[in-house]
Amino acid sequence: MNFASQRVAKPYFIGALALFAGQIIFGLIAGMQYLDGSFLFPAFPFSVIRTVHTNLLIVWLLMAFMGAAYYIVPEEAQTELHSPRLALLTFWVFLIAGVLTILGYLFVPYSQLAAMTGNAILPTMGRGYLEQPLPTKIGIVLVALSLLFNVTMTLAKGRKTSLNIVLVAGLWGLALLFLPAFYFPVDTVKASYSWWWVVHGWVEGDWELILSALLGFILVRMTGVDREIIEKWMYIIIAMTLISGIIGIGHHYYYTGAPEYWIWLGSIFSAMEPVPFLMLVVFAVRMLISRRHEYPNHAALLWAIGTPVMAFLGAGFWGFMITLAPVQYYTHGTNFTAAHGHLAFFGAYAMVSLSIISYAMPHLRGRMANSLRAQRWEMTGFWIMVISMFVIALALTGAGIVTVFLQRMGEHPISFMGVQYQERVFFWIREVAGFTFFSGLVAYLTSFFVGGDPVAAHGATVPRGR
Repeated sequence: MNFASQRVAKPYFIGALALFAGQIIFGLIAGMQYLDGSFLFPAFPFSVIRTVHTNLLIVWLLMAFMGAAYYIVPEEAQTELHSPRLALLTFWVFLIAGVLTILGYLFVPYSQLAAMTGNAILPTMGRGYLEQPLPTKIGIVLVALSLLFNVTMTLAKGRKTSLNIVLVAGLWGLALLFLPAFYFPVDTVKASYSWWWVVHGWVEGDWELILSALLGFILVRMTGVDREIIEKWMYIIIAMTLISGIIGIGHHYYYTGAPEYWIWLGSIFSAMEPVPFLMLVVFAVRMLISRRHEYPNHAALLWAIGTPVMAFLGAGFWGFMITLAPVQYYTHGTNFTAAHGHLAFFGAYAMVSLSIISYAMPHLRGRMANSLRAQRWEMTGFWIMVISMFVIALALTGAGIVTVFLQRMGEHPISFMGVQYQERVFFWIREVAGFTFFSGLVAYLTSFFVGGDPVAAHGATVPRGR
C-alpha cells in the first residue's frame, strides 16, 4: 500500500544523491592533492577539501536515512505521516544549512569561520567529522528533533512493527549520540572520549540498527519471506551489534591516556564487531534462497544483497585487521585506517542508502520497477562502483603496509615525506579507481533518466498507457 505522504521522501533522496556526487568530486580533488600538493593551492588547501569531503559524507547519509524513515515509517505503520509539511520544511532547512556550511568551509578561513559563528561562546569546532560551526550543530539537532517528532507521532497512531520500532529507536539513538559533539574540553583525553562516542557510536553502533531495519524492510518487500523470520534474524544481529559496538569503542582509547584496561576491553569486544556483519551476509543469502516470488526490481535486489557482503569486507574484515591493540600500535594513523573507512562507509551505509533509494524511487514515480534498460544502467553502475571501491581499499592498504615497514617497524625509519614518495604508485591507483568510481555513480544516476516500458510483477514489461 502506498501513502501520499511518502512522497516527501523523494526530495531527500534527490538531495542525498546530489550531495553524494559532490562528496566524490571533492574526494577526487583531495586525491590529486596527495599527488601534487600545489593542485588548487592556496585557494583550496587539502585541509579544506578533506573537511568538505568528509562532511558531505555525513550530510548525504543523514539525508538518505531521513528520506528512508519518511518512506518506511508510514508504510509499516499503515497510516499517513503525521506532518508532511514539517518533513518538507525540515528538508529545506537541512539542505540550505548544509550548503551554507560547505560554502563557509570553502571561502572563509576556518579560524575566521569559528569566530563568526560563536565558537568562543561554546567551543565545538576542530575535530574530524565534527568540524561544523556551532549554528550548524544546533541546526542538526533541531532537524533531528523535527524528524523524531514526525516519525514517533506517526508510529504512535499506526501499526507497531519490529522494523518500525528498530528504525525509530535507531533514529533516536542517532540524535542522542550527537550531543557529545557539544562537549569539547581542553583535556585531550576527555575530548577523545566525547569525540569517539559520536563518531564510533554512530558508525559502529547505532547506525547498524538503522542498517538492519532498512535491509530488513527491503528484504521483506522483495523476497516475500515471512516477516517473523526476518525479524528474528534482525534481533539477533542487533544484539550482537550493541554488545560488541558499545564496549568496542575502547579500541579508540588505546594510546590516548585512558586507563590500561581499555587495551583489553577494546581488543576483545572490537574483535567481535565483524560477527554481526557476517550474520548480515548469512541473513541476506538465506532470504534470497527462501524468497517466494521474483521481484521485478532486480537492481534494488542486487544492492540489497551486495550491501551486507561489502559491509562485512569493509567494516568487518578490514576493521578487524587493525583493531587489536598490538596491531594498532603500528598501524594507527596510516592508510590502513583510510582503507577501512572508505570500504566500510561505502559497503555499509552508502550501499544500503542506494538500496532503499533504488527500491523506493520507482514507487514514488508511480511504477513497481524501472524499465529493464534503466536497470541495466543501474546494475552497471553497481559493479563499477563496487569494484572501484575495492581497488581503492587495496591501494590504501598497500600504502599502509609501506608506512608500517618503512617508518614504524624498520631499524632506520625514513621521514614522513620520504614514505609518501614511496607510496605514490598506490595513490595513483587510488585516484584512477576514484575516477572509475565516479563513472559508476554517473551510470547509476543515468538510470533515473533512461526510458522504456516499466517492468511488471514477474519481469514482463507493461506497455505504456496501461
